[in-house]
Amino acid sequence: MASHSDSAEDRRNDVMERHREAADAVVPERTSLYIGGEFTEPAGGETFATIDPTTTQELASVARGREADVNRAVEAAWEAFETEWSEHSPGDRQRILTEIADVIEANADELARLETLDNGKPITEARIDVDSAAEQFRYFAGIVRENGGETMTEGSRYGQVISEPYGVVAQVIPWNFPLLMASWKLAPALAAGNCTVLKPAEQTPLSALRLAGLLDEVVPDGVVNVVTGFGEEAGDPLTRHPDVRKVAFTGSTAVGKQVMTNAAENVTDVTLELGGKSPVVVFSDVDVPKAVQLITAAIFYNTGECCEAGSRLFVHEDVADDVLDGLVNAIDEMEIGDPLREATDLGPKVSTEQVDRTLEYLEAAQDAGGRFLAGGDRPDDEVLSEGCYVEPTLIEGLEHDHAAVQEEIFGPVLEVFRWTDYETMMELANDVDYGLAGGVITDDVTQANRAARDIEAGYIWINSYHDLAPGLPFGGYKQSGIGRELSADTLDHYRQTKTINLSLG
Repeated sequence: MASHSDSAEDRRNDVMERHREAADAVVPERTSLYIGGEFTEPAGGETFATIDPTTTQELASVARGREADVNRAVEAAWEAFETEWSEHSPGDRQRILTEIADVIEANADELARLETLDNGKPITEARIDVDSAAEQFRYFAGIVRENGGETMTEGSRYGQVISEPYGVVAQVIPWNFPLLMASWKLAPALAAGNCTVLKPAEQTPLSALRLAGLLDEVVPDGVVNVVTGFGEEAGDPLTRHPDVRKVAFTGSTAVGKQVMTNAAENVTDVTLELGGKSPVVVFSDVDVPKAVQLITAAIFYNTGECCEAGSRLFVHEDVADDVLDGLVNAIDEMEIGDPLREATDLGPKVSTEQVDRTLEYLEAAQDAGGRFLAGGDRPDDEVLSEGCYVEPTLIEGLEHDHAAVQEEIFGPVLEVFRWTDYETMMELANDVDYGLAGGVITDDVTQANRAARDIEAGYIWINSYHDLAPGLPFGGYKQSGIGRELSADTLDHYRQTKTINLSLG
């Protein structure tokens, strides 16, 4: 953003012009559904607008898919599976997955700018997402030949256990990491031999549609289908469709429960990667500057719009003052602004609805006596106040049973709790309905191992955060979901087991 000595109007115009130029370069004026290997209009001819959260201006007119379009997509997916895709060998799929990674990398700059415009994440983080998306396809290309299965013999009996694809799977992804979540879903589904119908979030549909266009020359027609639209109009018909054999969903726990209910109508298998309210536990032996850096990344990366965000801080009393002072200073030094600028650390939230939701939690926290050590409102900058921005916020003094502590805010908000007794602290750390992730910061290996084992969550970082390596299963305990992403385990979620029992007698 320009110098603060410039007028607000000049700075606003600078942001608007930068976003117009970027949109002209990468955003289509109108988008269509991608079904059966071609872009096609929705049956009802309706559209909706996707909004740039930095400027709150319309980016593009997007096809509004409904049940009829979902039905077309599922039919196209089954046709592709039965006529071609099921005949592809693991080696064929390995080659195609590798080509997908290549095409993502070849278009990385375009995809990153598109993601920043549609979602609001800083361009530096969007580039990381694009690289990670390509890495997903390379990882699953590398393990695609691991078909699983086993054999056994007992007397005259010969048994064989094999894994087969479901056929057609439904995949519903969220708005916080649109391209990356598409890769988390598509890569293992294709590797396992399935065809898919993908529904991106209505807030951020553009990168999934662009990916579909890039795949057009790589993947056979109908193997990947993308239906854009709203949850009740497209997501519900997709997740309860009788011809869908598997549903994979990433998003909030509340919506995940509805997806599970929908799938239950046809006893459809599900995997769910849901919300989190993850604890970060800081021991007294930490290097304070390093701890501050890790805590800042844990909560403020992607503007706090991460399911695994470290949103509850449990800091030992002996270092609490120093750590909190360091966090306040780190927040003061954060560059909040236009996410297309390289220097920006914190961009806007995805929508005005998400801003309002976050501010409601902050107001409730203030009413309950929470002490705001930093942030707590919209930025007072005249330019930023027109976008979907919320200040990075640090709150102390809340009771642990307060809604702002117990519920997923999904924003740049960190609640702080001091501790001296380990058992009491760990009881609070686990006193939420979620169990997606957690962090431990200490130089003591024994303490680190004890805390990592005691935290009731599916993924624990020690002296790092948000470092998700392909091959290490990611997923949650309790109401944070069912199943695992990112690993060989994920292939099993996209395959069904067949047992062949042959009597040789």
